[in-house]
Amino acid sequence: MFSFLRNPIKEEVKLYMTNFKRQIFSVATAGVMIANIATPAFATTIEISGNGAGSANYATVNTTNTTTVTQNNTANVTNTVNTNADTGDNKAKYNTGGDVGIQTGDAKVDVNVANDLNKNIASVDCCVAGDTSVKISGNGANSDNTVALTNNNTNLVTQNNTANVSNDIDADAETGENKASSNTGGDVVIMTGNAKVDVDVSTLANVNSARIGGGVTPTPSASFWIVGNGAGSTNYIDATLNNTNLVTQNNYADISNDIDADAETGENKAKFNTGGEVAILTGDAETNVDVDNTVNFNFADLNCGCIFDVLAKIAGNGASEDSHEEQCTWWDWICEEQDQNVITLDLVNFQAADQGNVANLSNDVDDESETGENKASSNTGDVDHESDPAIVTGDAESNNSISNSGNVNSLGEMPNVEFSFNFAALWAFFGMHS
Repeated sequence: MFSFLRNPIKEEVKLYMTNFKRQIFSVATAGVMIANIATPAFATTIEISGNGAGSANYATVNTTNTTTVTQNNTANVTNTVNTNADTGDNKAKYNTGGDVGIQTGDAKVDVNVANDLNKNIASVDCCVAGDTSVKISGNGANSDNTVALTNNNTNLVTQNNTANVSNDIDADAETGENKASSNTGGDVVIMTGNAKVDVDVSTLANVNSARIGGGVTPTPSASFWIVGNGAGSTNYIDATLNNTNLVTQNNYADISNDIDADAETGENKAKFNTGGEVAILTGDAETNVDVDNTVNFNFADLNCGCIFDVLAKIAGNGASEDSHEEQCTWWDWICEEQDQNVITLDLVNFQAADQGNVANLSNDVDDESETGENKASSNTGDVDHESDPAIVTGDAESNNSISNSGNVNSLGEMPNVEFSFNFAALWAFFGMHS
Protein backbone atom coordinates (compact mmCIF):
# COMPACT_ATOMS: atom_id res chain seq x y z
CA MET A 1 0.00 0.00 0.00
CA PHE A 2 1.32 3.41 -0.85
CA SER A 3 0.68 6.49 1.17
CA PHE A 4 1.31 10.09 0.43
CA LEU A 5 1.15 12.76 3.08
CA ARG A 6 1.49 16.38 2.12
CA ASN A 7 1.03 19.16 4.62
CA PRO A 8 2.43 22.40 3.22
CA ILE A 9 2.19 25.10 5.85
CA LYS A 10 2.84 28.77 5.32
CA GLU A 11 2.80 31.21 8.18
CA GLU A 12 2.64 34.92 7.47
CA VAL A 13 2.13 37.33 10.31
CA LYS A 14 2.20 41.07 9.75
CA LEU A 15 1.32 43.84 12.14
CA TYR A 16 0.79 47.13 10.41
CA MET A 17 -1.00 49.68 12.59
CA THR A 18 -3.93 47.53 13.78
CA ASN A 19 -3.93 44.79 11.12
CA PHE A 20 -3.21 41.12 12.03
CA LYS A 21 -3.34 38.41 9.38
CA ARG A 22 -2.65 34.68 9.67
CA GLN A 23 -3.01 31.97 7.04
CA ILE A 24 -2.84 28.19 7.44
CA PHE A 25 -3.41 25.63 4.68
CA SER A 26 -3.21 21.86 5.17
CA VAL A 27 -4.17 18.68 3.29
CA ALA A 28 -3.42 15.20 4.68
CA THR A 29 -3.75 11.55 3.64
CA ALA A 30 -1.95 8.62 5.23
CA GLY A 31 -1.19 4.92 4.83
CA VAL A 32 1.14 2.19 6.12
CA MET A 33 3.54 -0.61 5.13
CA ILE A 34 5.11 1.23 2.19
CA ALA A 35 5.03 4.91 3.03
CA ASN A 36 6.25 7.87 1.04
CA ILE A 37 5.70 11.00 3.06
CA ALA A 38 6.46 14.54 1.99
CA THR A 39 6.88 16.89 4.93
CA PRO A 40 6.02 20.56 4.61
CA ALA A 41 8.17 23.53 3.77
CA PHE A 42 8.11 26.21 6.43
CA ALA A 43 8.17 29.75 5.12
CA THR A 44 7.68 32.25 7.94
CA THR A 45 7.54 36.03 7.70
CA ILE A 46 6.76 38.19 10.73
CA GLU A 47 6.85 41.97 10.60
CA ILE A 48 5.96 44.65 13.13
CA SER A 49 6.43 48.01 11.47
CA GLY A 50 5.09 51.52 11.16
CA ASN A 51 3.21 51.65 14.45
CA GLY A 52 2.70 54.88 16.35
CA ALA A 53 4.46 56.25 19.40
CA GLY A 54 3.62 54.50 22.63
CA SER A 55 1.83 51.62 20.93
CA ALA A 56 2.11 48.04 22.21
CA ASN A 57 2.39 45.42 19.49
CA TYR A 58 2.77 41.67 20.00
CA ALA A 59 3.08 38.78 17.56
CA THR A 60 3.10 35.22 18.90
CA VAL A 61 3.35 32.45 16.31
CA ASN A 62 3.65 28.71 16.94
CA THR A 63 4.09 26.47 13.90
CA THR A 64 4.30 22.74 14.52
CA ASN A 65 4.61 19.96 11.98
CA THR A 66 4.84 16.36 13.16
CA THR A 67 5.17 13.42 10.79
CA THR A 68 4.81 10.04 12.48
CA VAL A 69 5.23 6.73 10.67
CA THR A 70 4.66 3.53 12.65
CA GLN A 71 4.99 0.16 10.93
CA ASN A 72 4.58 -3.12 12.79
CA ASN A 73 4.65 -6.70 11.48
CA THR A 74 4.15 -9.96 13.32
CA ALA A 75 4.46 -13.29 11.52
CA ASN A 76 3.83 -16.66 13.14
CA VAL A 77 4.55 -19.38 10.59
CA THR A 78 4.51 -23.15 11.11
CA ASN A 79 5.35 -25.41 8.19
CA THR A 80 4.95 -29.13 8.81
CA VAL A 81 5.88 -31.34 5.85
CA ASN A 82 5.81 -35.13 6.00
CA THR A 83 6.52 -36.72 2.64
CA ASN A 84 7.45 -40.24 1.64
CA ALA A 85 8.33 -41.80 -1.72
CA ASP A 86 8.57 -45.58 -1.55
CA THR A 87 9.03 -48.15 -4.30
CA GLY A 88 10.45 -50.82 -1.97
CA ASP A 89 9.01 -53.35 0.40
CA ASN A 90 8.46 -55.83 -2.44
CA LYS A 91 8.46 -59.56 -1.82
CA ALA A 92 8.94 -62.63 -4.06
CA LYS A 93 8.67 -65.86 -2.09
CA TYR A 94 7.98 -69.57 -2.55
CA ASN A 95 8.21 -69.53 -6.34
CA THR A 96 9.20 -72.71 -8.21
CA GLY A 97 10.70 -72.79 -11.71
CA GLY A 98 12.05 -69.92 -13.79
CA ASP A 99 13.82 -66.76 -12.78
CA VAL A 100 12.67 -64.48 -9.96
CA GLY A 101 13.29 -60.77 -10.25
CA ILE A 102 12.39 -57.68 -8.24
CA GLN A 103 13.18 -54.40 -9.97
CA THR A 104 12.08 -51.09 -8.45
CA GLY A 105 11.92 -47.68 -10.00
CA ASP A 106 13.38 -44.47 -8.59
CA ALA A 107 12.06 -42.80 -5.46
CA LYS A 108 12.56 -39.05 -5.31
CA VAL A 109 11.36 -36.42 -2.88
CA ASP A 110 11.67 -32.65 -3.44
CA VAL A 111 10.69 -30.31 -0.61
CA ASN A 112 10.92 -26.55 -0.99
CA VAL A 113 9.89 -24.21 1.80
CA ALA A 114 10.31 -20.46 1.36
CA ASN A 115 9.31 -17.97 4.04
CA ASP A 116 9.53 -14.33 2.99
CA LEU A 117 8.25 -12.21 5.85
CA ASN A 118 8.01 -8.77 7.40
CA LYS A 119 9.21 -5.77 5.44
CA ASN A 120 8.78 -2.13 6.35
CA ILE A 121 9.74 0.62 3.92
CA ALA A 122 9.35 4.29 4.79
CA SER A 123 10.51 7.36 2.89
CA VAL A 124 10.05 10.72 4.58
CA ASP A 125 11.15 14.00 3.07
CA CYS A 126 13.25 16.42 5.04
CA CYS A 127 11.64 19.32 6.82
CA VAL A 128 12.67 21.42 3.78
CA ALA A 129 12.61 24.42 6.04
CA GLY A 130 11.95 27.59 4.11
CA ASP A 131 13.29 31.02 4.82
CA THR A 132 12.36 32.66 8.10
CA SER A 133 12.25 36.44 8.42
CA VAL A 134 11.38 38.39 11.55
CA LYS A 135 11.52 42.16 11.47
CA ILE A 136 10.71 44.95 13.91
CA SER A 137 11.28 48.28 12.24
CA GLY A 138 10.08 51.88 11.98
CA ASN A 139 7.94 51.92 15.10
CA GLY A 140 7.42 55.09 17.10
CA ALA A 141 9.10 56.32 20.24
CA ASN A 142 8.33 54.52 23.49
CA SER A 143 6.53 51.74 21.65
CA ASP A 144 6.62 48.20 23.00
CA ASN A 145 7.15 45.61 20.26
CA THR A 146 7.49 41.88 20.86
CA VAL A 147 7.74 38.83 18.57
CA ALA A 148 7.70 35.28 19.94
CA LEU A 149 8.21 32.63 17.25
CA THR A 150 8.35 28.84 17.62
CA ASN A 151 8.82 26.55 14.62
CA ASN A 152 8.90 22.81 15.38
CA ASN A 153 9.43 20.10 12.80
CA THR A 154 9.52 16.48 13.97
CA ASN A 155 9.85 13.33 11.87
CA LEU A 156 9.38 10.06 13.76
CA VAL A 157 9.75 6.67 12.04
CA THR A 158 9.21 3.50 14.09
CA GLN A 159 9.53 0.08 12.49
CA ASN A 160 9.12 -3.22 14.35
CA ASN A 161 9.15 -6.80 13.11
CA THR A 162 8.57 -10.07 14.93
CA ALA A 163 8.94 -13.40 13.13
CA ASN A 164 8.33 -16.77 14.73
CA VAL A 165 8.99 -19.49 12.16
CA SER A 166 8.99 -23.25 12.66
CA ASN A 167 9.83 -25.59 9.78
CA ASP A 168 9.35 -29.28 10.62
CA ILE A 169 10.18 -31.50 7.64
CA ASP A 170 10.31 -35.29 7.45
CA ALA A 171 11.25 -36.49 3.95
CA ASP A 172 11.89 -40.13 3.02
CA ALA A 173 12.73 -41.78 -0.31
CA GLU A 174 13.04 -45.56 -0.26
CA THR A 175 13.50 -48.24 -2.85
CA GLY A 176 14.92 -50.88 -0.48
CA GLU A 177 13.60 -53.47 1.93
CA ASN A 178 12.82 -55.90 -0.89
CA LYS A 179 12.79 -59.62 -0.20
CA ALA A 180 13.21 -62.67 -2.43
CA SER A 181 13.28 -65.86 -0.44
CA SER A 182 12.45 -69.55 -0.55
CA ASN A 183 12.36 -69.64 -4.38
CA THR A 184 13.33 -72.77 -6.35
CA GLY A 185 14.78 -72.83 -9.87
CA GLY A 186 16.23 -70.05 -12.01
CA ASP A 187 18.09 -66.91 -11.07
CA VAL A 188 17.03 -64.54 -8.30
CA VAL A 189 17.69 -60.85 -8.82
CA ILE A 190 16.77 -57.82 -6.72
CA MET A 191 17.53 -54.54 -8.50
CA THR A 192 16.51 -51.24 -6.93
CA GLY A 193 16.30 -47.82 -8.47
CA ASN A 194 17.76 -44.62 -7.04
CA ALA A 195 16.50 -42.94 -3.90
CA LYS A 196 16.97 -39.18 -3.73
CA VAL A 197 15.79 -36.49 -1.30
CA ASP A 198 16.19 -32.75 -1.91
CA VAL A 199 15.14 -30.36 0.84
CA ASP A 200 15.46 -26.59 0.47
CA VAL A 201 14.38 -24.34 3.33
CA SER A 202 14.75 -20.59 2.98
CA THR A 203 13.65 -17.96 5.47
CA LEU A 204 13.99 -14.24 4.81
CA ALA A 205 12.50 -12.23 7.62
CA ASN A 206 12.54 -8.79 9.19
CA VAL A 207 13.76 -6.02 6.93
CA ASN A 208 13.39 -2.37 7.90
CA SER A 209 14.34 0.42 5.55
CA ALA A 210 13.83 4.06 6.49
CA ARG A 211 15.02 7.15 4.71
CA ILE A 212 14.54 10.72 5.83
CA GLY A 213 15.57 12.97 2.98
CA GLY A 214 16.76 11.50 -0.26
CA GLY A 215 18.83 14.19 -1.91
CA VAL A 216 20.73 17.37 -1.29
CA THR A 217 19.15 19.20 1.63
CA PRO A 218 18.84 22.93 1.03
CA THR A 219 20.21 25.23 3.68
CA PRO A 220 17.43 27.60 4.75
CA SER A 221 18.07 31.12 5.93
CA ALA A 222 16.80 32.81 9.06
CA SER A 223 17.03 36.57 9.49
CA PHE A 224 16.08 38.64 12.53
CA TRP A 225 16.03 42.46 12.38
CA ILE A 226 15.49 45.17 14.94
CA VAL A 227 16.21 48.34 13.04
CA GLY A 228 15.13 51.96 12.84
CA ASN A 229 12.82 52.07 15.85
CA GLY A 230 12.17 55.26 17.81
CA ALA A 231 13.84 56.48 20.97
CA GLY A 232 12.82 54.70 24.13
CA SER A 233 11.17 51.83 22.31
CA THR A 234 11.45 48.32 23.69
CA ASN A 235 11.94 45.61 21.09
CA TYR A 236 12.28 41.87 21.64
CA ILE A 237 12.58 38.92 19.32
CA ASP A 238 12.54 35.44 20.86
CA ALA A 239 12.77 32.64 18.26
CA THR A 240 13.03 28.89 18.64
CA LEU A 241 13.58 26.75 15.53
CA ASN A 242 13.68 23.01 16.20
CA ASN A 243 14.21 20.13 13.78
CA THR A 244 14.13 16.56 15.10
CA ASN A 245 14.55 13.35 13.10
CA LEU A 246 14.28 10.06 14.96
CA VAL A 247 14.35 6.54 13.49
CA THR A 248 13.75 3.46 15.67
CA GLN A 249 14.12 0.01 14.13
CA ASN A 250 13.76 -3.28 16.00
CA ASN A 251 13.74 -6.88 14.82
CA TYR A 252 13.13 -10.13 16.65
CA ALA A 253 13.49 -13.47 14.88
CA ASP A 254 12.97 -16.92 16.37
CA ILE A 255 13.66 -19.53 13.68
CA SER A 256 13.57 -23.30 14.24
CA ASN A 257 14.38 -25.77 11.47
CA ASP A 258 13.95 -29.48 12.26
CA ILE A 259 14.77 -31.58 9.20
CA ASP A 260 14.85 -35.39 8.96
CA ALA A 261 15.89 -36.55 5.47
CA ASP A 262 16.44 -40.23 4.59
CA ALA A 263 17.31 -41.87 1.28
CA GLU A 264 17.56 -45.65 1.34
CA THR A 265 18.13 -48.34 -1.25
CA GLY A 266 19.48 -50.97 1.13
CA GLU A 267 18.10 -53.56 3.53
CA ASN A 268 17.36 -56.00 0.70
CA LYS A 269 17.34 -59.71 1.43
CA ALA A 270 17.72 -62.83 -0.76
CA LYS A 271 17.57 -65.98 1.35
CA PHE A 272 16.81 -69.68 1.12
CA ASN A 273 16.84 -69.72 -2.68
CA THR A 274 17.74 -72.91 -4.55
CA GLY A 275 19.16 -73.12 -8.08
CA GLY A 276 20.56 -70.35 -10.26
CA GLU A 277 22.43 -67.22 -9.36
CA VAL A 278 21.53 -64.76 -6.62
CA ALA A 279 22.24 -61.06 -7.08
CA ILE A 280 21.29 -57.89 -5.19
CA LEU A 281 21.99 -54.65 -7.08
CA THR A 282 21.06 -51.37 -5.39
CA GLY A 283 20.84 -47.93 -6.90
CA ASP A 284 22.29 -44.73 -5.45
CA ALA A 285 21.06 -43.09 -2.27
CA GLU A 286 21.47 -39.31 -2.13
CA THR A 287 20.26 -36.61 0.24
CA ASN A 288 20.71 -32.87 -0.26
CA VAL A 289 19.67 -30.48 2.48
CA ASP A 290 20.05 -26.71 2.12
CA VAL A 291 19.04 -24.37 4.93
CA ASP A 292 19.36 -20.62 4.48
CA ASN A 293 18.32 -18.22 7.21
CA THR A 294 18.56 -14.52 6.45
CA VAL A 295 17.09 -12.39 9.20
CA ASN A 296 17.14 -8.97 10.81
CA PHE A 297 18.34 -6.10 8.67
CA ASN A 298 18.01 -2.42 9.50
CA PHE A 299 18.85 0.33 7.04
CA ALA A 300 18.49 4.00 7.95
CA ASP A 301 19.59 7.06 6.05
CA LEU A 302 19.20 10.45 7.73
CA ASN A 303 20.20 13.12 5.26
CA CYS A 304 18.33 16.04 6.72
CA GLY A 305 20.51 18.47 8.61
CA CYS A 306 18.37 21.55 8.08
CA ILE A 307 21.05 23.78 9.55
CA PHE A 308 20.13 27.44 9.18
CA ASP A 309 22.16 30.28 7.75
CA VAL A 310 21.34 32.87 10.39
CA LEU A 311 21.47 36.65 10.22
CA ALA A 312 20.60 38.62 13.38
CA LYS A 313 20.84 42.40 13.26
CA ILE A 314 20.13 45.21 15.68
CA ALA A 315 20.93 48.58 14.12
CA GLY A 316 19.83 52.21 13.85
CA ASN A 317 17.48 52.29 16.83
CA GLY A 318 16.88 55.43 18.90
CA ALA A 319 18.59 56.36 22.16
CA SER A 320 17.40 54.74 25.38
CA GLU A 321 15.51 56.76 27.98
CA ASP A 322 15.59 56.87 31.74
CA SER A 323 12.17 55.27 31.84
CA HIS A 324 13.54 52.14 30.21
CA GLU A 325 13.06 49.95 33.27
CA GLU A 326 9.39 50.82 33.36
CA GLN A 327 9.09 49.52 29.83
CA CYS A 328 9.99 46.01 31.00
CA THR A 329 6.65 44.59 32.05
CA TRP A 330 5.69 40.96 31.42
CA TRP A 331 8.82 40.52 29.35
CA ASP A 332 11.14 41.64 32.16
CA TRP A 333 12.65 38.18 32.61
CA ILE A 334 14.65 38.86 29.48
CA CYS A 335 15.00 42.57 29.79
CA GLU A 336 18.22 44.06 31.06
CA GLU A 337 18.83 47.65 32.07
CA GLN A 338 21.43 48.18 29.40
CA ASP A 339 19.47 46.56 26.56
CA GLN A 340 16.39 47.96 24.94
CA ASN A 341 16.63 45.75 21.90
CA VAL A 342 17.08 42.00 22.37
CA ILE A 343 17.22 39.03 20.00
CA THR A 344 17.21 35.57 21.58
CA LEU A 345 17.63 32.56 19.29
CA ASP A 346 17.41 28.85 20.02
CA LEU A 347 18.25 26.79 16.92
CA VAL A 348 18.26 23.02 17.50
CA ASN A 349 18.84 20.20 15.05
CA PHE A 350 18.66 16.66 16.42
CA GLN A 351 19.00 13.39 14.50
CA ALA A 352 19.08 9.93 16.03
CA ALA A 353 18.84 6.35 14.80
CA ASP A 354 18.16 3.48 17.19
CA GLN A 355 18.64 0.02 15.68
CA GLY A 356 18.32 -3.31 17.47
CA ASN A 357 18.26 -6.97 16.42
CA VAL A 358 17.65 -10.25 18.25
CA ALA A 359 17.98 -13.58 16.40
CA ASN A 360 17.44 -17.05 17.85
CA LEU A 361 18.28 -19.66 15.22
CA SER A 362 18.04 -23.42 15.70
CA ASN A 363 18.93 -25.82 12.89
CA ASP A 364 18.53 -29.54 13.61
CA VAL A 365 19.33 -31.66 10.54
CA ASP A 366 19.24 -35.47 10.56
CA ASP A 367 20.44 -36.55 7.15
CA GLU A 368 20.95 -40.20 6.19
CA SER A 369 21.76 -41.97 2.91
CA GLU A 370 21.95 -45.75 2.96
CA THR A 371 22.61 -48.45 0.41
CA GLY A 372 23.92 -51.09 2.83
CA GLU A 373 22.48 -53.73 5.13
CA ASN A 374 21.75 -56.07 2.21
CA LYS A 375 21.77 -59.79 2.88
CA ALA A 376 22.19 -62.83 0.61
CA SER A 377 22.33 -65.93 2.78
CA SER A 378 21.33 -69.59 2.86
CA ASN A 379 21.13 -69.78 -0.94
CA THR A 380 21.96 -72.96 -2.93
CA GLY A 381 23.39 -72.53 -6.41
CA ASP A 382 23.01 -74.65 -9.52
CA VAL A 383 25.00 -77.88 -9.10
CA ASP A 384 26.02 -77.86 -12.78
CA HIS A 385 27.42 -74.34 -12.79
CA GLU A 386 29.47 -72.16 -10.53
CA SER A 387 27.12 -69.48 -9.23
CA ASP A 388 28.33 -67.26 -6.40
CA PRO A 389 25.88 -64.87 -4.72
CA ALA A 390 26.57 -61.20 -5.48
CA ILE A 391 25.68 -57.94 -3.71
CA VAL A 392 26.52 -54.70 -5.53
CA THR A 393 25.47 -51.42 -3.94
CA GLY A 394 25.26 -47.99 -5.46
CA ASP A 395 26.70 -44.82 -3.99
CA ALA A 396 25.49 -43.21 -0.78
CA GLU A 397 25.89 -39.43 -0.67
CA SER A 398 24.76 -36.79 1.81
CA ASN A 399 25.18 -33.07 1.22
CA ASN A 400 24.31 -30.51 3.87
CA SER A 401 24.50 -26.77 3.58
CA ILE A 402 23.44 -24.47 6.40
CA SER A 403 23.80 -20.72 6.04
CA ASN A 404 22.85 -18.15 8.67
CA SER A 405 23.17 -14.42 8.08
CA GLY A 406 21.58 -11.56 9.88
CA ASN A 407 21.65 -8.87 12.53
CA VAL A 408 22.91 -6.11 10.28
CA ASN A 409 22.50 -2.45 11.18
CA SER A 410 23.41 0.07 8.52
CA LEU A 411 23.31 3.84 8.88
CA GLY A 412 23.75 6.01 5.83
CA GLU A 413 24.55 3.26 3.33
CA MET A 414 22.42 0.48 1.88
CA PRO A 415 23.65 -2.88 3.25
CA ASN A 416 25.25 -5.23 0.73
CA VAL A 417 22.69 -8.00 1.11
CA GLU A 418 20.82 -9.92 -1.54
CA PHE A 419 17.19 -9.22 -0.75
CA SER A 420 14.30 -10.75 -2.63
CA PHE A 421 12.86 -7.24 -2.41
CA ASN A 422 14.49 -4.77 -4.78
CA PHE A 423 15.17 -1.67 -2.71
CA ALA A 424 17.02 0.04 -5.54
CA ALA A 425 13.91 -0.16 -7.70
CA LEU A 426 11.86 1.22 -4.82
CA TRP A 427 14.09 4.25 -4.34
CA ALA A 428 14.16 4.81 -8.10
CA PHE A 429 10.36 4.80 -8.07
CA PHE A 430 10.46 7.58 -5.49
CA GLY A 431 13.05 9.48 -7.55
CA MET A 432 15.76 8.85 -4.99
CA HIS A 433 19.23 7.34 -5.06
CA SER A 434 20.01 4.12 -3.22
